This record gives sequence, structure tokens and C-alpha cells, in this order.
Amino acid sequence: LGPWPGERVFRGHFRHTIDPKGRLSIPAKFREALDGDLGDKLVIVPIEHSLEVHPLSAWREIEEKLAALPKFDEDARKLKYAYTSRAHDVMLDAQGRIQLSPDYRERAGLDKDVLVIGMLEHFEVWNPERWKLCGEQREALGDLFTRVAQKGV
Repeated sequence: LGPWPGERVFRGHFRHTIDPKGRLSIPAKFREALDGDLGDKLVIVPIEHSLEVHPLSAWREIEEKLAALPKFDEDARKLKYAYTSRAHDVMLDAQGRIQLSPDYRERAGLDKDVLVIGMLEHFEVWNPERWKLCGEQREALGDLFTRVAQKGV
């Protein structure tokens, strides 16, 4: 997304369901953000407790940054093995849904009810119970605001 034109960011969180065929309807606000230059091509990556969903253009920025690292940098290689090698391309269908593979649904603990969480340049799909458990482990927002403010935000 780079310098986010207009309202082309993913913010907020929404309760949605995965249908019996494994399709997830993307929140209307997020579909609006994808309209235009971001398009209907997305990249899904399983992470620790959820699935990340990136517009293809934002994903390409990540790939470019990784490709610019020294070829034999051990951390870069580990990140490619653990993260980018899991990336899977999907497209929004005419109804604004994406297909979530059974393997990815299993990895993220997704069944029927899910939370779709905006993360500015991408969004995540969470099992509500996992979100709640991870939330209990998150630190106080006030402390986090203080530390991030010291970094210039």
C-alpha cells in the first residue's frame, strides 16, 4: 500500500462466518479498500495463531524487501522458509469471498465463526477464542502507546 491513498487501509474488526465450502466473505469496508489499484488478488499466509491476508501489491513489497537482503543471510533464509514459502494466492470472487484451504483453516483453528481484524496494510482472520486468549496475554494498551510514541508514532 505504501503511502495509503485516501481510505485504502484495513481498520476495525468484524465478525464473519466461513461457509461450508470454506469461503469467507470479506467485510464490505475491506472490499472498498481493495477497489481500484489494489485489485482482487490477495495473498494468504498462516502465522502463529491466525491467517494474514495481503493485497498482492502489498505482498510484492514484502517480497522485494526480502529479495534485496543478502542471499546467504541466515535470518532472511529462515524467514523465507517459515513465512513466504507458505504464501498462497487467492482471488476475490464476484460475491467478495475468498477460498480458505482446509489446511490453512486447520492451522489457524478456523471453523465457522471468525474475526476479521484490520492491520492497516493487511488484515488477519482469527478464531474468536484464540483472539480472546491472545488478548488476555497482551499488555496494557497504555504502556504500549507510551513505547510506540517514543519511536516517533
